[in-house]
Amino acid sequence: MIQEVIVSTQNAQGKSHLAPMGIHVQADEIIILPFRPSNSLNNILELESAVINYCDDVRIFAGCLNGKHDWPLTKTDKIEGHYLSTALAHKELELIKIEDDPTRPKLFFKIVHSQNHAPFQGFNRAQYSVLEAAILVSRLHILPMEKIESEIEYLKIGLDKTAGDNEREAWGWLIALVDQHKQKQLQT
Repeated sequence: MIQEVIVSTQNAQGKSHLAPMGIHVQADEIIILPFRPSNSLNNILELESAVINYCDDVRIFAGCLNGKHDWPLTKTDKIEGHYLSTALAHKELELIKIEDDPTRPKLFFKIVHSQNHAPFQGFNRAQYSVLEAAILVSRLHILPMEKIESEIEYLKIGLDKTAGDNEREAWGWLIALVDQHKQKQLQT
């Protein structure tokens, strides 16, 4: 199963980094496949740990893509690192194995601590739309613009019907990134 989460990592100097990722959950094992190059990968290899943050504020997913990384953090309990203060739950992970790959190494983790902070109330269609749009934006460099535009158009239906202020704000950030990408394409 793949779960969409925010992964927080920390470097040896204590600086935290947040990134939206789809993680693979297999029994009691977590598998993360970060692309090279990435701060997340560098930090994981440096400290051999990571934190999985389960959250329902889709602004965090969109914000990580548009450069907004200053979300409130809380120190972890069992590893060196931080979790999102607004996370509904978090899991602290230790790296146990690496299957190297030049594009996306496969990192295997064991869970050393898990904590619930608040109940999950479910996603509405607007939150789903923002999550899917965030995935599209993270792939602007590899997907054809026609595909991105057609999927964005479809996702906007659910957004328009069910969005609150947070979802509209996150959507705006993502659409601005798509527009910036299109402008760069026109200039080349």
